[in-house]
Formats: sequence, C-alpha cells, structure tokens
Amino acid sequence: MRFHESIHGVYFDDLDALQILHNARYLLLFERTIGSFWSRAMGFRGLDGPSNPDRFHLVRTNQMEYIRPVTDIGEVRARIWVDKLGKSSLTFGFRLLPMDEDVDFARGSRVIVCVDHRTRRPVPWSDEFRKKVAPYMRDEGSAG
Repeated sequence: MRFHESIHGVYFDDLDALQILHNARYLLLFERTIGSFWSRAMGFRGLDGPSNPDRFHLVRTNQMEYIRPVTDIGEVRARIWVDKLGKSSLTFGFRLLPMDEDVDFARGSRVIVCVDHRTRRPVPWSDEFRKKVAPYMRDEGSAG
C-alpha cells in the first residue's frame, strides 16, 4: 500500500491554554494533507471544473481518536491512505505522527461521497479514478 504524507508546522497559536495542540487543529492538518493528495497524487486542480467529475465530492463523516497530545511547537507528519472505495463513497484513513517515529498522536477517518456538480446527488467514481487511487488502497492487515 502506498500512502500520502505531508509535513506540517505546529505553531504557538495552534496550542491551547495547556500548551497542547488544540483538538480542532488535528482535523485541519488532515484537511491540508487530503488537499495535497488531491493535487499532487491525483493531479486534481482547483479549476478542473466539470471536465473532471471525480473532483466533486462532499464530506459525509469525520472521525478522530486522540491517542497522545502534541505538546510543543515544531513539525508533525500527517499520513493518509484509502481504507475503502465504494460505488460513490471513499473512506480515507489517517494518522498524525511525530517526525522521528511511527507512534500515533491521533488517528481517524473521513468518508466522502462523489456527487454530480449540478445536482449534488451521489454518482459513481469513474473507472479512471478507481485506477488512479488503487495504489493508495490499504492492504488487508495493514495499519497505514
């Protein structure tokens, strides 16, 4: 399984009153990593328009489990992969990790649904999209 990973800075204003990365920032880091995945790994651009129907999707759910806190400024790694690809849905798995070890700060998932850009009703992912995303599918027994 291939995964997509981005490095993000953690800044003073990201920390809460206890000097811990604020819980809302974790999801923001994953959002930025997913954005990087769409542009770098999948080649989606913000101005693709209707010529790329797979770029139109809505978030159905986000789930986050906080394992151990990020307690200082510095850098972290956000890793994503595809846990499941349905007819019109896709489930991302993700982990937030320190720079120097593969021990989770947090892990979670996001389900998105491909939609028609006009009606915003679910539509199937294209065959081209399925081929392109296949290398990022989680292998059975793999933790990402």
